[in-house]
Amino acid sequence: MVKGFFSNHFYLFLLILFIYSYPSSAATSYNVLSFGAKGNGVTDSTQAFYETWAAACGSAESAIIYVPEGRYLLGSINFQGDCKNSDITIGIDGALVAPADYRVLGQADSWLSFEGVSGVSVIGGALDAMGTALWICKAKGSDCPKGATTLSFSNSNNIRINGVMSLNSQMFHIVIKGCQNVLVEDVKVIAAGDSPNTDGVHVQFSRNVKISSSSIKTGDDCISIGPGTKNLFIEDVTCGPGHGISIGSLAKDMNEEGVQNVKVKRTTFLDTQNGFRIKSWARPSNGFVQGIWFMDAVMRNVQNPIIIDQNYCPHNLNCPGQVSGIQISDVTYKNIRGTSATAVAIKLDCSTMYPCRGIRLQNVNLKYLNQVAQSSCSNAVGQELGMVQPSNCL
Repeated sequence: MVKGFFSNHFYLFLLILFIYSYPSSAATSYNVLSFGAKGNGVTDSTQAFYETWAAACGSAESAIIYVPEGRYLLGSINFQGDCKNSDITIGIDGALVAPADYRVLGQADSWLSFEGVSGVSVIGGALDAMGTALWICKAKGSDCPKGATTLSFSNSNNIRINGVMSLNSQMFHIVIKGCQNVLVEDVKVIAAGDSPNTDGVHVQFSRNVKISSSSIKTGDDCISIGPGTKNLFIEDVTCGPGHGISIGSLAKDMNEEGVQNVKVKRTTFLDTQNGFRIKSWARPSNGFVQGIWFMDAVMRNVQNPIIIDQNYCPHNLNCPGQVSGIQISDVTYKNIRGTSATAVAIKLDCSTMYPCRGIRLQNVNLKYLNQVAQSSCSNAVGQELGMVQPSNCL
């Protein structure tokens, strides 16, 4: 059932891709320079971008917002929806640059945010959030602001992010929340391996999302998958450094939407903390994880190539010390090979109240120091198919 579902919905993504690849010839172009923007990296162009968006949003025809070469200094911007048209392409040949003083953006939730929009594409360009100074502040334990997400879409439909480079985000790089029909492709995310909370792409309360052909180097999760995610496709993604691809953390709240129908294929992990991870706090919750496929992956020096952690508690601080209510079922790990940086390459630490069920390990070959690695399973029920090394777990 799950396999057929993915096959059917793949054609939906091809259709969306076709529509976005051939925009209407009647599109009206709006150059940010015509609205007063300056590409000198010094002049604040925030108001000019607001005015350009207002013109494109107010157009009854398809619109193209063009950002020529140059560096455009921008403060926090929220692009609101209720546009007269549902086909706006933002083509960026230059770079958008955040203020050097991290406190300017530090108190904002997002730097560049889109809310309630439909049919918006962000194509090309670099987004430099200048987050290094904030990371240093946090490392010193000083009184620092939380920091801003670089690019976020919320409560939006038919979105495409293509060819964008996100640099040095203060917090998450790209967030998709409450959205439907989203394509994230050919994206590059770059941040230091020790940069805090700089997740590459975060998806939550969204459905029909595809992330493909991207490279993510960061200090936190390569891709993080939150509650309410349904029909997520990830393929041809390289992660590292960072914390790998994570579902969770879950069980933050008692009433929490589940994660279902996630398919991850052809991924590479280089020197990451984790490969494929599912994590939940040890507290009651009615959430769940089901219908997950992790396939065709290469692990290179990964600390935890395959891990389920239902006693998640980073740094062992304020741990709830209860039992996770998240029910995990129907999870497949297939055609996964490579090297573990630790002796235990497969660790499935599931809930004592709701054991993980329907776990499938198929054609897994993970080594540690050129030897067969070890596995550790608690409260996990499933089967091994084909050659599985390390074995003797389920």
